[in-house]
Amino acid sequence: MGSVCSRVPDRSVGRSAGIGPRPVPRVTAAVTARAPRTRVPRRGGAGRGGASDAPPPRPPRPLGSSPLIGRARRDVTGIAARTQAPGEPEAVRVRGALLRLGLASRPRARPAAAAAAAAAAAMVSPVTVVKSEGPKLVPFFKATCVYFVLWLPSTSPSWVSALIKCLPIFCLWLFLLAHGLGFLLAHPSATRIFVGLVFSALGDAFLIWQDQGYFVHGLLMFAVTHMLYASAFGMRPLALRTGLMMAVLSCLAYALLYPCLSDAFTYPVGVYVALIGFMSWRALAGLRLVGAAWRWTELAAGSGAVLFIISDLTIALNKFCFLVPYSRALIMSTYYAAQMLIALSAVESREPMEDYRLSKAN
Repeated sequence: MGSVCSRVPDRSVGRSAGIGPRPVPRVTAAVTARAPRTRVPRRGGAGRGGASDAPPPRPPRPLGSSPLIGRARRDVTGIAARTQAPGEPEAVRVRGALLRLGLASRPRARPAAAAAAAAAAAMVSPVTVVKSEGPKLVPFFKATCVYFVLWLPSTSPSWVSALIKCLPIFCLWLFLLAHGLGFLLAHPSATRIFVGLVFSALGDAFLIWQDQGYFVHGLLMFAVTHMLYASAFGMRPLALRTGLMMAVLSCLAYALLYPCLSDAFTYPVGVYVALIGFMSWRALAGLRLVGAAWRWTELAAGSGAVLFIISDLTIALNKFCFLVPYSRALIMSTYYAAQMLIALSAVESREPMEDYRLSKAN
């Protein structure tokens, strides 16, 4: 805005007189508002005197220097350290911690076709299994050969014969322990199979003295073994058709044995037949095709259960009904093979490490 001028008359002189000097106009300047003066920086970025007119830009904050980010990082690290399992990948621990804090969501369920394709891609070939697990089973094969070479007579039981008979089962303990104690602690199914092998060794020791009245004790130990194995195999998938088939076969086997049983063995043998049939149902229920091949773990468990039935049925027929030719060789060969296959099925556990840790995190 420009200046505004006003004429102010001299009040000391009367207007009516018309005498005196002419009034001198007095100029007053009104205060005007100016627009803020902007300085254009020079080409070098400096104003007057070489100083920069604009404030220098702030340096970027380093990643993770925010207090909130730092606190979240400490929380995630602490939770991951507290929930760490031996041999567990760090990514799995961190994801479990994020799930605890609510900073991550569970993966969405994949369609059946995608899940089958992923399972087929992750499936381990039997050749790889033999190469990786075969050396760990060498002590078991040696102990089995020792048993069949020595072939101690069953008519004169002793602690030496009990030790020789249980030695292959001891080697299967070592086979599972060779994968690490953390593996057994992180996978309940493998732990149950290991405990089942412990009860199997006790049952073998009792059966050495079966003619001295310890047959029922051995039967009880193996009944506990079958319950542990069935719990390790799990209840998914249910496979009702397989269960019905095993129920029919169990009833037929008991009907075959029933006329030969005395009063003392009627109910114990019936309960044992039901338990081994239930264990076989759970082992065979896991058999399923992945792509164009069977999963070797479920195949090993199912084959082991079938061999276990053959071994125990041969024992029952030879003891209660009639003498079976070469019964001892048939019983022990199928028994050791069954225990080896069931122990081998625990290597690739039925609950993967990541899924197990994520379920514990929730």
